[in-house]
Amino acid sequence: MLIYEMKLQGTNNQYRQLDQALRTGRFVRNSIIRAWMDGEVKSRNDAYAYCKVLADNPDFPWASQLNSMARQAHAERAWASIERFYRNCKAKTVGKKGFPKFKKEQVRASVEYKTSGYKLSEDRRYLTFTHGFQAGTFKLWGSRDLHFYQLKQIKRLRVVRRHDGYYVQFLIDHKREEDKDLTGQQVGLDVGLIHFYTDSVGNKVDNPRFLKKDERKLKRLQRRLSRTQKGSKNRVKARNRLGRAHLKVSRRRNDWVCKLAQRVIQSNDLVAVENLRVRNMVKNHHLAKSINDAAWYRFREWLDYFGKVYGVPVIAVEPKLTSQNCSNCGEKVVKTLSTRTHQCPHCQYSADRDENAAINILKLALKQWANTVGQTEINASGETDLCLYGETHSSKSTRTKRKTNQR
Repeated sequence: MLIYEMKLQGTNNQYRQLDQALRTGRFVRNSIIRAWMDGEVKSRNDAYAYCKVLADNPDFPWASQLNSMARQAHAERAWASIERFYRNCKAKTVGKKGFPKFKKEQVRASVEYKTSGYKLSEDRRYLTFTHGFQAGTFKLWGSRDLHFYQLKQIKRLRVVRRHDGYYVQFLIDHKREEDKDLTGQQVGLDVGLIHFYTDSVGNKVDNPRFLKKDERKLKRLQRRLSRTQKGSKNRVKARNRLGRAHLKVSRRRNDWVCKLAQRVIQSNDLVAVENLRVRNMVKNHHLAKSINDAAWYRFREWLDYFGKVYGVPVIAVEPKLTSQNCSNCGEKVVKTLSTRTHQCPHCQYSADRDENAAINILKLALKQWANTVGQTEINASGETDLCLYGETHSSKSTRTKRKTNQR
């Protein structure tokens, strides 16, 4: 699946109609949550049926103006939160179980359409909403070209409201595959806060710290927002300025980790990473802001995505003792976080702490990969021949496809 995002250009009156659609979608979701709490909705099918009840209710005339499939999409959201709560209770998750909550009015909101409620122009540059709110036709602004895909490939359409405008996301049924030549390189990555990551070769990538660079500006905008009167137009303007500033930070961060992950995948045939529980790590309030600013989880997501696109295995290993064990002899060398150099008293091996951890991560990944594919011949140094890990199922099919095209 591909997701293409474009910005909607229209008039203020059209934006107000979209706001009504967003509020109606939130109303449908909250109503289903309330019906579940009252015992009227007990399954997903009941949630779907309750959408029709809301549309036929004369007390809620705005509910029938929203497209029926859009109502069903919000019913799916409501029931997904209920299922998550049941799943956490069944698994006896420690702490809060995620009891479904009612959505409140907020700047960021969205409404989904499946296959009806909208219409694309022939040149794919204009989008018309056909639901009862009569939002009209919007011009699409973006660098994506929808001419490469058929209309039947667009499975869903989502309208998202942000601080800087309204956007539309197209969910396209298309599997992306890219050709890649084997490089004969494998790498282990150890992420950190001082350096974004250190690989098993010793290369380091600096942590850009996008939030820290703009923190003074964000604090200034936050103070201006706090001085405004609640409910005033100046408060709305100040909130939008602050929201746009946060959007710039998040977009720069996401763009940076996306390009970095793609370069890592394109230059290696196997990538080993740590299976970090970022949600648990941010519970440390002294490091939570720095960890979130580093975007380790987002980087891991992009690695997995590009690994599937280019046919490169991305193996996640447990981070336990990767910093303590010696990568040369395997003995445990206890170190504090302030100790940045690994010095083994058993074999006299000395290396950077993060580089030593990256080598251990790569060794664990190669062992795990060998067990997965049924191969056990691994060199003592932790390296394997190219045929052991480079000839994955994805790379084999890619190379076969390339040879066929050359013929």
